[in-house]
Order: sequence, then structure tokens, then C-alpha cells
Amino acid sequence: MKIALMDSGIGLLAAAAAVRRLRPDADLVLSSDPGSMPWGPRTPEDVTARALDVARAAAAHRPDALIVACNTASVHALPALRAELEPALPVIGTVPAIKPSVAGGGPVAIWATPATTGSPYQRGLIREFAGSVTVTEVPCPGLADAVEHADELAIDRAIAAAAALTPRDVRAVVLGCTHYELVAERIRAAVRQPGLPPVALHGSAGAVAAQALRRIGAEPAPSAESAAGLTVLLSGRTAELPETALAYAEGQLLGAVSPAL
Repeated sequence: MKIALMDSGIGLLAAAAAVRRLRPDADLVLSSDPGSMPWGPRTPEDVTARALDVARAAAAHRPDALIVACNTASVHALPALRAELEPALPVIGTVPAIKPSVAGGGPVAIWATPATTGSPYQRGLIREFAGSVTVTEVPCPGLADAVEHADELAIDRAIAAAAALTPRDVRAVVLGCTHYELVAERIRAAVRQPGLPPVALHGSAGAVAAQALRRIGAEPAPSAESAAGLTVLLSGRTAELPETALAYAEGQLLGAVSPAL
């Protein structure tokens, strides 16, 4: 079994680690183009063109499924990716976990890139799933870029700024960018209020990993023997896992796997 994941940068690590936990025996292909990151400020046409390039590089390795582990690419490029690659290659997009986040009744905050915050796409999901739950959209300028470069000070500043915009009574936070899942516990600590239970965080990594297995008719097998390979593609070229990826637990998990030959 081989699962490919694509993103502008290392935001794909969370979903890749989720796949690895569900199927330690699955080969992984990680395809990204960090030189063009971030994709959020780019035009939809530019995002689509870059996403197609990254996806084609992954598809050349003949995976069984492709996870679009990027909210921006899922918003703008998913139709084009599916039109080109399916049905031969199932393509699984990433959607902010708004629906499960409102199950507890709220209030809820959605942390997302400035380009996604207030977008018709996100507003549509809120209308569809939030019902009467109070939802606050919180822009997080610079956070994805800081996570990409493992810039500790910049991560702290961006999280603190977003936490300051998050209402004190929020009970759940949706992580609306895959990069944010790599610093989830730091976000949880930043929004926790004294005397109240920890805020629930809702990312997409686990859901898209499970959906990828369903699409190819595979069952989770977390106890399977780990004998899987890892192929890293940067701008279409085989490379090592970026050093910044190893700053995160998800990258360390993947880095413990021998590269595929």
C-alpha cells in the first residue's frame, strides 16, 4: 500500500503521521513545493497550477491514494485535481473540522489563514454546519509561515496574537490550516482559561487519513509490522525530509522510517 500526500510545505506532516499510525506498513510519498509557500495569498489560478504540479510529481510514484493535506489547495484546486487524476487515483481533500467542533454546543473559534478567514468557502461551511452555535473567525497572520520554518519566536508571537482575538468563553477551536496541527498543544495552552476545562481542538489529519483508507478499501491496522518506506519530493525532486520537519513530533515519527529507494 502506498499513500501520497501533498501540500505547499510541511503542513502535510500531521496527516502523514496519522496515516503512519493507522497503517505502519504503508509506504508514504510526501510531495511539496516549499519555495512557493505560502499558497494562501496567491490567486486561485496560481494555487491550482502549483497544486497540479505537486500532485503530478506524487502521482508519478503510482500511489493508491492522494491526500490533499492543505486547506488552501482543497478550496481552490480540488476540482482540477480530481478531474485530472480520478478515477485512477482517488483524491482526498481537507475540510476544516467545523461540523464536529459544534457538537458540544460551542462557542467555537476557527483559526485560519487571513486568506481563508471570512472567505465565502469558510462562511459557507459555517452556515451549513454551525447552526445556532456562536462561531468566531480568527485570522492567524504569519503562523503557517512560522511553523514552516520552525521559528519558535514567530510561532509564539502569532499564537499569542490569535489567542488575544479568541473569546474567553470558547470551548472548541478549529485548526483551519494543516500547519497549525503541528503546534496544537501550544495553541491549546494559549487559549486555556484559569478555572475552565482545556479547550477542545479539532484538526483534520485523523479524518483524512481514515478517509484515504476507506477510499482504497483498506482497514486500519495500527499493530501492523512497520516496514514502510518514505519518499520525499521537494518541487518534484527526491530529497530528504526537511530539517525543520524534525522540530515536530510528527516529523520525528516519519523520520524514524528508512527512506524508500
